[in-house]
Amino acid sequence: MIFTRWSAKLPGTQRRAAARSDRAAPRPAPGTPAVPPTAAPAPSDVPAVADGAPSAPTAATTGSVPAARAEHTDPAPAQDRTPTTLPPTVDALSVHDILGTIPALVAVVYGPEHRLAYVNGAYASVFGPRPAGHTAREALPELDALGLLPLMDQVLRSGKPRTVKSRKVPGGDRTRDGYYTFTCTPIEVAASGPAPDPEVACVAPHKGVLVFGAEVTDQIESAERLRASEARQREAAVTLQRSLLPQELEQPDDLCVAATYQPGGTDAAVGGDWYDVITLGAGRTALVIGDVMGRGVRAAAVMGQLRTAVRAYARLDLPPHEVLQLLDGLAAEIDASQIATCVYAVHDPNEGRLVYASAGHLPILVRDPDGTVRRAAEPTGPPLGTGGWLHTSGSVPLGPGSSAVLYTDGLVERRDKDIDHGVEALERAFAGAAGAPDIVCDRLLRSLGITATHDDDVAILVLQHPARTGHDAELFHNAALELHGGTEAAPRARAFASGVLASWRFSPELHDLGVLAASELVANSLQHGTPPMRLRLRRTDRRLIVEVTDGDDHLPRRRRAEPADEAGRGISIVATIASSWGSRRTPGGGKAVWCEFALPRG
Repeated sequence: MIFTRWSAKLPGTQRRAAARSDRAAPRPAPGTPAVPPTAAPAPSDVPAVADGAPSAPTAATTGSVPAARAEHTDPAPAQDRTPTTLPPTVDALSVHDILGTIPALVAVVYGPEHRLAYVNGAYASVFGPRPAGHTAREALPELDALGLLPLMDQVLRSGKPRTVKSRKVPGGDRTRDGYYTFTCTPIEVAASGPAPDPEVACVAPHKGVLVFGAEVTDQIESAERLRASEARQREAAVTLQRSLLPQELEQPDDLCVAATYQPGGTDAAVGGDWYDVITLGAGRTALVIGDVMGRGVRAAAVMGQLRTAVRAYARLDLPPHEVLQLLDGLAAEIDASQIATCVYAVHDPNEGRLVYASAGHLPILVRDPDGTVRRAAEPTGPPLGTGGWLHTSGSVPLGPGSSAVLYTDGLVERRDKDIDHGVEALERAFAGAAGAPDIVCDRLLRSLGITATHDDDVAILVLQHPARTGHDAELFHNAALELHGGTEAAPRARAFASGVLASWRFSPELHDLGVLAASELVANSLQHGTPPMRLRLRRTDRRLIVEVTDGDDHLPRRRRAEPADEAGRGISIVATIASSWGSRRTPGGGKAVWCEFALPRG
């Protein structure tokens, strides 16, 4: 291929070659008169030579089109070109121009004594102007008051930045105090002149510290308002929680009871733990503890409704599993999204047992007189509100000298351990926790490591059935008579009641009222009940209890008897002369009808 002929067809290539030729041409020295360019030789006289290529044949010998170098157009003269403006470099910017416009506080110090080199306008507006060259302790006393000088020493020695957060700066003449986060950063300034302070021999580069203070007053005040709001919400939730709990526990005749509640954590999310003690009459006592899953006011409100419902159902004197069955349906109606666990137990001193039912709750712990701790066995059902489950009741012995503890999961549950380990720890603590019930509650809290910062609510209910001796034993008596035969059972019951009440040294008035009540209850049972029948008299330190049981499960009710009626006045008479009366169905069929007389205090 002939390069000359190819170049003629590509003028762009020729223009680039000409440009390279122009750049390669020598320029005249300064002061030398410009030499006008000579005329270009004719194409036929000068052969076109490619860069780095051998001479090509001339047009005369080849007959081809000559190279088009003469067609190249010279660029515009230098005076006609538009000059390009370059942006300023960082080196051209003044430190004062940069730091002086920053709204944050800036101070620059150097040397081991932190001599002041510069403060920006924002710093001067807060603390006032500061003289350069003096030590930070003299020129920047505010940094000393904020405790930053030791931090600056660390930064200068280690060469690593340090930050302190939310330091309070007094407002002085300003309307309010400010809060700043200060960052101390090590810097090095190259030697471009004498040291900032001629009295200090600084060897370049000068090592120093840049103190940068960013105002965070708005963030701090917002956080304080948030904390205050959370504290108010927590106080309201705790107040609601405590107002829904019993303000004072009922104290049964035969049991010593104490309870404690401790809200978890420091936030507003108190839980729904609750407990209650309900006297059922005839010496029997209902004890309940429960836990509504979830946190906050909503859980506390659900807890309050459940506790009120438990008290209402307890007044019906139903077996524990029937109470939970009713409570299960109510829990689903109150809030289907809230799950609650509960234990409902009834203590009967005549039986010496604790009959209970559980809805997904932790087991009751019972301590025998010899110190052995046992878990109340099944039965247990799912939590309240799940529906579709038939609860059943179980029982555990709780005679004189025994104790029991009911509790919520906050006492034994830990995030890093299985809950069974917590229950085992509670068993060990309960075995060694002696004293009155309130002392036992405190000891269990300490043994399980429950403090004010514990992250879950804790409720504990401790009951003791004391073994009475001496004078206390003289105040508690039981007497029972099996009623056999027909109409002759009534006079036999009156004679038995009169003899027992006389031996207990009651006043004549109380003696006569007790005999009348026993007679009416026995007569009602003989007329409407079925065998087996039994009359039971019980005395405590506060009341006299008369109870008659029979095999018929039809519960009597009080009604107004007409003048012509020959029956229907027995229950009305009993209700009139007694302090209280009631009836309940007994396990295995049958019923019990009872009344109480309050004993005079003295």
